[in-house]
Amino acid sequence: MHKNISIVTGLGALLLGLGAAQAGGSKGSIGVGGEAQINGQLGGLSMNYDMGEFHVGGFFGFSDDGEDDDTDIAIGGRFYYHIHSSAMADFGVGGSVGIGFIGDRTPAIDENQTWVFIEPGLQMRAFIASNVALSFTGGITLGVADAEGVAVTAQPVALAGAHYYFF
Repeated sequence: MHKNISIVTGLGALLLGLGAAQAGGSKGSIGVGGEAQINGQLGGLSMNYDMGEFHVGGFFGFSDDGEDDDTDIAIGGRFYYHIHSSAMADFGVGGSVGIGFIGDRTPAIDENQTWVFIEPGLQMRAFIASNVALSFTGGITLGVADAEGVAVTAQPVALAGAHYYFF
């Protein structure tokens, strides 16, 4: 009896292990969700395409408070090459570029602004289910155009990206 329970338990663990090996980060899968750049200014609805060794993606954000000339639009893209992967996580090196078209809503600013952020960095994706990933990003933020400045920073846990993968 104990031998049969051990065999069934072992087979169950093996099957669960095989299921985890097919988990997120699967080659050819598409993920949809939301993500922000590490600058904390740009982000929105997001889509990723996982190619196995790397993933690419982009985001789109839009807001309009209903007043004159206060529309904000954010677009961006990212690429991360996976230097290490496991069944439920991967760690990538790459970066993102984001562009924000910011409306003129502040009296002190007489014109619209264009923010450009270039962010080389690292990204860790943790698959909390076979097709749901949380992503945490850290790196250097280079603000150019109207977004001047440099920062070395990372996303706090509260700003983690989240994606649901279809495969």
